[in-house]
Amino acid sequence: MNRKKILGSHVKRLLSGVSDHGKRHLTEVETDLLQTNLLLEEAIEKLSRNFMAIHAAVNDQQGTIRLLLDGGTPSVEDKEKLEAMNEQVGAHVNAAITSMQFQDMTSQLIDRTLKRVTGLREFLATLGAHGAEMSPDSDNDEMVELLGKVSMALAIQSLELRNVLRKAVSQKHLESGDIELF
Repeated sequence: MNRKKILGSHVKRLLSGVSDHGKRHLTEVETDLLQTNLLLEEAIEKLSRNFMAIHAAVNDQQGTIRLLLDGGTPSVEDKEKLEAMNEQVGAHVNAAITSMQFQDMTSQLIDRTLKRVTGLREFLATLGAHGAEMSPDSDNDEMVELLGKVSMALAIQSLELRNVLRKAVSQKHLESGDIELF
């Protein structure tokens, strides 16, 4: 192969690698952000449902409480109803607290997304730094050598970032069992 074709081959491989790396990480960022949004929507829906149930149970208790405040004596049925409502309120509060566990998963997803963005920025900075070393007056051999160094540095950075991001985000959901996000 002549020098011009070797140089062209290196440039093509480098540009394709940068493009593939960037697209892959941006796709993963998009996926993590969509999963974060779904988790937030699910948590808000569960919290709303539980708080509305708590409100309804407290409203149901108000009649018996008014009777007591007015000096009346609740019936055995009223007492049993109050006890049942008290247990319902406790169950709804516990469910609301459990629904707030989305914070752990969203924190993991946001952390992973930030690592991807930082990794991509560092990847592009490495490309820019090596590109700055290239002089327009460089001959083909110097360009091929520099492109080889750039490709190797970027491959190492990409592998390191992939290893950091390999960990999956997971959390146990009460209604739906284990959910793993990748």
